[in-house]
Amino acid sequence: MTSSVYYSGELRTTCTHLRSQSAFETDAPVDNNGKGERFSPTDLMATSLAACMITVMGIKARSMGFDLNDIKIDVLKIMKADPRRVGGIELSFHIPESLRSLETKTIQMLKNTGETCPVIKSIHPDIEVKINWGHWE
Repeated sequence: MTSSVYYSGELRTTCTHLRSQSAFETDAPVDNNGKGERFSPTDLMATSLAACMITVMGIKARSMGFDLNDIKIDVLKIMKADPRRVGGIELSFHIPESLRSLETKTIQMLKNTGETCPVIKSIHPDIEVKINWGHWE
């Protein structure tokens, strides 16, 4: 088993990673009867895309002899109604100065790696994913 999810009431859960016992809480969003004081499950879905992309890109960079420290990705989740669902995810990469001068070939390899991560391959095709690579455009 990977994790355990405990419903603690008040539209909140506690999610525990079984191997490490690391835990976090979720909350329903304000626009769906919650307090919005924690990540919502759909926030986690959108955020996991960014985390997966940068993780596999980091693995690729490490194999090439450098790291991707200080890259930041802003995540925008777009909800749709009827049925309520995630309709889009927009990612905006912020590339630190130290990584802006990588060779075009290296940047393309990193981008291709990110764009084929396990999470992006698991997202339903009806969900529109937009990626702004910032200084790597």
